[in-house]
Amino acid sequence: MEIKVNFLDNLRLEAKFDDFTVVTDQPIRYKGDGSAPSPFDYFLASSAMCAAYFVKVYCLSRNIPTDNIRLSQNNIVDPENRYNQIFKIQVELPEDISEKDRQGILRSIDRCTVKKVVQTGPEFQIEVVENLDEDAQALLMGPPEGSSLTYIEGKDLPLEQTIANMTQILADLGMKIEIASWRNIVPHVWSLHIRDAASPMCFTNGKGATKEAALASALGEFIERLNCNFFYNDQYFGEEIAHADFVHYPNEKWFPLTENDAIPDGLLDDYCLDIYNPDNELQGSHLIDTNSGRADRGICALPFQRHSDGETIYFPSNLIENLYLSNGMSAGNTLPEAQVQCLSEIFERAVKKQIIEHEIALPDVPAEVLAKYPDIVEAIQALEAQGYPILVKDASLGGRFPVACVTLMNPRTGGVFASFGAHPSFHVALERSLTELMQGRSFEGLNDFLPPTFNSMAVTEPNNFVEHFIDSSGLVSWRFFSSRSDYEFCEWDFSGTNQEEAENLFGILEGMELEAYMAVYTELGAPVCRILVPGYSEVYPIEDLVWDNTNKALDYREDILNLHRLTDEQLEDLVERLEDSQLDNYIDIITLIGIEFDENTVWGQLTILELKILIYLALGRHEDAYDLVEAFLQYNDNTVARTLFYRAVSAVLEIALDDDMALEDYLPNFKRMFGEQTMADVVGAVEGSVRFPGLTPTNTQLEGLDRHLRLIESYKKLHAARAAKAQG
Repeated sequence: MEIKVNFLDNLRLEAKFDDFTVVTDQPIRYKGDGSAPSPFDYFLASSAMCAAYFVKVYCLSRNIPTDNIRLSQNNIVDPENRYNQIFKIQVELPEDISEKDRQGILRSIDRCTVKKVVQTGPEFQIEVVENLDEDAQALLMGPPEGSSLTYIEGKDLPLEQTIANMTQILADLGMKIEIASWRNIVPHVWSLHIRDAASPMCFTNGKGATKEAALASALGEFIERLNCNFFYNDQYFGEEIAHADFVHYPNEKWFPLTENDAIPDGLLDDYCLDIYNPDNELQGSHLIDTNSGRADRGICALPFQRHSDGETIYFPSNLIENLYLSNGMSAGNTLPEAQVQCLSEIFERAVKKQIIEHEIALPDVPAEVLAKYPDIVEAIQALEAQGYPILVKDASLGGRFPVACVTLMNPRTGGVFASFGAHPSFHVALERSLTELMQGRSFEGLNDFLPPTFNSMAVTEPNNFVEHFIDSSGLVSWRFFSSRSDYEFCEWDFSGTNQEEAENLFGILEGMELEAYMAVYTELGAPVCRILVPGYSEVYPIEDLVWDNTNKALDYREDILNLHRLTDEQLEDLVERLEDSQLDNYIDIITLIGIEFDENTVWGQLTILELKILIYLALGRHEDAYDLVEAFLQYNDNTVARTLFYRAVSAVLEIALDDDMALEDYLPNFKRMFGEQTMADVVGAVEGSVRFPGLTPTNTQLEGLDRHLRLIESYKKLHAARAAKAQG
């Protein structure tokens, strides 16, 4: 994690990281102002809080209340050497906690990350650089040296060379990548989380059987998502990019909207139109680009090559953003390598969807077949030794698809996690299923999965697949676990050279009479492909283009960003449009308008429901506000502070709506209950003198929205590189 430090007045310092700011000072005896803890105080507190965090996680996973658990830490200083200290952590546990859980809590404290780093002894490297923002990548591995090179199945270059090449690509873009975390809790299963130090919203996860394989995986995913604009998928690009010569790619094409709002000629082909517009409900205005909002320019479309004949077909950027998420994109050392990875993931997700929605029971992989892969067996045995039964399944549906499945059962919670992996090699597909299972997860993280169900409607509900795609947290049918499988086991093998494998995978699609469309991006220095298989590789339902399109943001974005500048008439119009839209009241404003507000602010937690309340208060429509406040208090997951704010609003509105009560009779005790500042905001909001309390004014230039501005700055690096490449 990159932490940037600013020098403030006197001895005060300001550290900025992610969306947080920490201020430190020194005690008055050290010539400070005593206005904040010292850096060393924060260090001591981090150890105690880290220990408490692990206690909390342990207790949450076992439904143990923490109300009566107390923890403290004291540091005992050696009088002869003040750098030699003992951190003494003490925990007070209620008598009703079992001896087993007492020992478990103590073991959980021992896992404290701060403690382990201190005990290991971090290495400090101190150096002067010309420009902090142009410093080299914060990765663990440099260029390959000598003959120590690692080749793995499916990769056309050694891992060390792959890592070096991809690291250089990101450095050339001016992106400083940092490793936020590593995981390796069972043998031969590694994962890590990397992110852009300047814009942490741009992140990826990597997985592999070795540390090097996991790092190469994470870097490849980062580069594929950059090339395909995934990091900026449904975000507003800002006015500068929106009015640039191109918004997404130099070879994009804009199709003007027609007078009758029909889909313009030259957009998509007949095959795609039959899939995307089966009932002739799709209109041109549904396909306006969300990122730029340039309805005046029409529909922004991107060129894809139709696999069957090489013809160029233009796909609306809006359609891709709404339906496909990250499905069907991959980077590689060569284009065939990228194609194999890309098509494998498409099959993995489509077959997984088919298995889950049709409640298919899969055959087990026989023990004698698993024994051919001792590393996989060792990792499975390590998980089972921790108390997690593991099922290894053939998900090829009778040898038709290169897909495997590793399923974990959690007897502690009754939850299950079915992890799928795909690759033309049976071995690699199994390995990917296993590493996907543990990617970024601790053992505690395995407690978050849902139990199986016989409720077929819940399993087949479209959003269940979306949950499986995003984080595998969806439901699985109990029928999946039947010992009477619907298919015979097949030890399939689609492997060959990457070129042969890509041809084989395209051949499977052709055999299913499915058309594939591919875009290739090589501008950054590594081949990246994006493949769309209409009617097969979508993540979201196709009807979302009409009924839940992300470009609904365009109806509200400008007004919400300029909220503090709207007249009462404009506010009336905005709130009526929100009411008439039938949008879910609990959609957050971040999602609605595609702006990355700081999640630690009121803007970052704001929902449509709360926005309506604040508008009604600003307009003096107290009865409308009161009705929604009651709904907010009954169903919300906002912060404690914001909930208390609305409890105060509810009380003051009740008084305002009752002619027999006077606010001054209650205000003294309201202030004691809710605080002076809260009551000043509440009374001001109800009386109309304070508009939109908690919401810092901004505008369409995104003034003050540092988090989103960092995201745009990240995209501008990519946009500039594309422009430079296009110019020669």
